[in-house]
Amino acid sequence: MRAEVIAIGDELTSGQRLDTNSQWLSQRLTELGVTVAFHTTVADDLADNVAAFRAASRRAEIVVVTGGLGPTADDLTRDALAKAMGVELVRNNSILDQIRQLFFQRGREMPERNAVQADFPAGSTPILNPHGTAPGIEMHVKSDKADCRLFALPGVPAEMHEMCYSSVLPRVRELQPVPRVTLHRRIKCFGAGESHLEAMLPDLIRRGREPQVGITVSDATITLRITSSGPDESTCLAAMQPTIATVHEALGTLVFGEEDDELEHAVIRLLAQQNHTVAVAEWATEGLVTQWLSTATEGVDALRAGRTITSRDQLKTLIHPRILSAEVKPHDSAMATALAEAVALEQHADFAIGIAAFPPVTNVADARVCVSLVTPSGTRKLRFGCASHPAIMRSRTGKQALNALRLTLLD
Repeated sequence: MRAEVIAIGDELTSGQRLDTNSQWLSQRLTELGVTVAFHTTVADDLADNVAAFRAASRRAEIVVVTGGLGPTADDLTRDALAKAMGVELVRNNSILDQIRQLFFQRGREMPERNAVQADFPAGSTPILNPHGTAPGIEMHVKSDKADCRLFALPGVPAEMHEMCYSSVLPRVRELQPVPRVTLHRRIKCFGAGESHLEAMLPDLIRRGREPQVGITVSDATITLRITSSGPDESTCLAAMQPTIATVHEALGTLVFGEEDDELEHAVIRLLAQQNHTVAVAEWATEGLVTQWLSTATEGVDALRAGRTITSRDQLKTLIHPRILSAEVKPHDSAMATALAEAVALEQHADFAIGIAAFPPVTNVADARVCVSLVTPSGTRKLRFGCASHPAIMRSRTGKQALNALRLTLLD
């Protein structure tokens, strides 16, 4: 079954508010094995709403709408549904009594304007809202162009969630010819570009493949999303396993974790398993690596300390003047080494990361940021490309340093 999720409101189309309802609904529908094919966001305009409802009913079997069910003049969902389907609005006196009762329980008299919330397109069914004045609407749209079940829910997330769980999702299950579930598994990778990594996975990222494998990139971290649908979870998990095994076999140490893992979680796990500690002194990354590691420890005593350097004056409390001569530039490899070795000594850490400043020019192909890694067997000097978008340059450098430590711990 294919579905469309429609979110209504000027506040959404203008960017004043983020549409989290569509995300939540899509997750719930996908869990039932429904393919969400379309997301539509519409402003509070009657003609546009009518057009959106007509289009959705013709291209999807399930349509879920949120928003526009309030009592004010810009709440147009019920009117647009009636016009889109060519029917009249009919007042439901039973629902009107429930709305009045809700106001009474709250010690208020119902404004007459709220009576419109008891108006429903002819032939539709009310969806009860236990905690709000806006009941939902269920309609079966059937014609030579459409055969669709349409659900309209209020935009208030708490009310929408409860109504969806109690009414919409059970109805969707009933409508499915064969019960299905859909599971996702995310595998996290770092150390290769998106196209290079895709080339290492022959035929896996092919549209129509089962299980489906998608690839996304965020701040240089690549996520492989494996999706499988089947009659139950165990069937889905079994179908995923060969693909998961292929990914690990093809990518090796490029894979660092699963689901919500980040590189810092992988590093902290390895340090804890080996009973090692790490300290960090960073210039270019401005304390970012220390912050990541601090949030990932979760009670594990693996992070000794972090030092953030933003100027040469701050070096005096960490590096002895005899070690750091005036000729050593902030972006030199010698600076990265001095930072790493000094913080390792200061904190009595088994491993240490030292990150120098960015070079004066970073937007050229040969620009490099210097990183040094202190290990029990010596100091490794590394240089990483930093010619990337300014918005991700700092986080990418931090991840490159963490990944170097991860790979060292795996040796």
